[in-house]
Amino acid sequence: MKIYYDNKADTVYIELSKKKPDGVIEISDYINLDTTQNGEIVGIELLDASKKIQIKTLFNYEIDSNSINKGLKSTITN
Repeated sequence: MKIYYDNKADTVYIELSKKKPDGVIEISDYINLDTTQNGEIVGIELLDASKKIQIKTLFNYEIDSNSINKGLKSTITN
């Protein structure tokens, strides 16, 4: 996943996949989902982003080690 911020356009793009989007679903006036022909979400676009979220929080993240450990255990046991 990659996060891009365009300061001039005040737009955030969250890239979830390297796949090429084939369509867009408008969730609200300021939120769009980029999708493939199969309905897979490959990106999220936030317009007027600084009015909706604190931009600096996009570039900070926390990893919940309990969630990761559960996922690893599930993968190992399957």
